[in-house]
Amino acid sequence: MSDHWIPPEDWATIVANVPIVSVDLLVKHDDGVVLGKRTNAPAKGYWFVPGGRVQKGETRREAVHRVAADELGVSVTIIESLGAFEHFYGTSDVDGVESKHYLANGHVVEVSEGEVTTDEQHDTLQVFQSPPDPFHQHIRAYFDAATTLPNWS
Repeated sequence: MSDHWIPPEDWATIVANVPIVSVDLLVKHDDGVVLGKRTNAPAKGYWFVPGGRVQKGETRREAVHRVAADELGVSVTIIESLGAFEHFYGTSDVDGVESKHYLANGHVVEVSEGEVTTDEQHDTLQVFQSPPDPFHQHIRAYFDAATTLPNWS
């Protein structure tokens, strides 16, 4: 696996020109799902699932476990793979780039070890049994696809 850090000028080129392959985690916890209130674009201010890009040389499964450890401080068990979802945003976290495109791979997971903690991408993490407000439209499709979660439509 390559080093995860990409120089800002290279990252700007990537975001401006190609979709970003990522994993999103629907963390089952206390009869609900853990969502984080985003502090950065493109979903700033929305309740969203934890997630991150897949690094070169890393499988999606490996990325799920790394993202859970890095963003939430926990180890997880993958319960269900939901497939790939197209996420188009009209905003970006990169100066001079007006949009962002993800090929996001959703996964339902359960915490197998540790206590969920927040990172710099989320103001707070909270467990929800039903959709909070504001609930980002992109993650609604995950709940529609999941067979191991309640339907939030």
